[in-house]
Amino acid sequence: MAEFTAEQARENLKNVFDPEIGINIVDLGLVYDVDVSDGGDVLVTMTLTSLGCPLGPVIVQEVTNAMSDLPNLGDVDVKLVWSPAWSPEMMSEDARDELGIW
Repeated sequence: MAEFTAEQARENLKNVFDPEIGINIVDLGLVYDVDVSDGGDVLVTMTLTSLGCPLGPVIVQEVTNAMSDLPNLGDVDVKLVWSPAWSPEMMSEDARDELGIW
């Protein structure tokens, strides 16, 4: 049985920042789903701000690293999807405020 919840895993993802924008990937709206299996495996379904994002591999590695302190963590898998495509409307209100987007 996993000793952490999907919500705890999602909270950890708030420590992963898009290096070009400087806002965490959860508030940017890049994380679509976090699934935790009974065995502690984590599947993060997410996107990037653009298909050709040059820092995509760095962000994916940081997502994996962000899970490392969860108790009895199993495997971490990051599934990049392109549908729906990311848009600024997916950002949290805090992220929009920080970037001055009304």
